[in-house]
Amino acid sequence: MEKLINEFSLGLFFWQALIFIGLLLLLRKFAWKPILKAVNDREGQIRESLELADKTKAEMKQLQAQNESLLKEAKAERDQLIKEASETAKRIVVEPKDEAKAQHDQIVADAQRVILAEKAAAITELKTTVASLSLEIAEKVIKGELASDDKQKALAEKLAEDITLN
Repeated sequence: MEKLINEFSLGLFFWQALIFIGLLLLLRKFAWKPILKAVNDREGQIRESLELADKTKAEMKQLQAQNESLLKEAKAERDQLIKEASETAKRIVVEPKDEAKAQHDQIVADAQRVILAEKAAAITELKTTVASLSLEIAEKVIKGELASDDKQKALAEKLAEDITLN
């Protein structure tokens, strides 16, 4: 091996250079263009894949934004429906209570009117009865007082004096 390294042969160098240049020319003519075409095609495919990936990424962001907006709308609609349902439930509970209270108040007011009417009728009847009894008592007292002629004369004179004094 030392022999190869120490000896330089011009002939061997020439044939090796000639073979190398021939190989380069053959490669250039038959292999270089297809290799460059394959590399360029691969580069184009990679570029297209990157562009597609970027487009897909942008579309995903847009879809995600749309999903978020749809989710917000759905939440808002859900909240609105819950609010409406709650208000309806309250209304369903409150309206019968109010109607029952109104009916109760009406019944109480009617009962109070009936009671007042009955009370007024009872008072009127009581007054009539008291007046009738008072008249009967007064009649009996006056009959007892005016049973004698002397008492009648004394009463008449007294009434006459009261009349002239006024």
